[in-house]
Amino acid sequence: MNAARFVVRGRVQGVFFRASAREQAVQLKLTGHARNLLDGSVEVVAYGDAAALNHLETWLRDGPPTAEVTEFYREDIGAHDVPADFRTL
Repeated sequence: MNAARFVVRGRVQGVFFRASAREQAVQLKLTGHARNLLDGSVEVVAYGDAAALNHLETWLRDGPPTAEVTEFYREDIGAHDVPADFRTL
């Protein structure tokens, strides 16, 4: 099991970024969460197949059509307490 934490900055809150990220993750059979952070960014933590995480990363770099991603960060993390599904928080 692989896991990654992504932080996406730009115009990413109020543009259905979290809901769209959840749709992508579910299609890729990933579990985890997407949540807004206080600084205006979105954090996505995902667990699953390495190739699926890479596909999610590619999508997150652009996001939904209404978003404008200006900064992107990925950190591979240990897969502990793996959730059963993907949620928006």
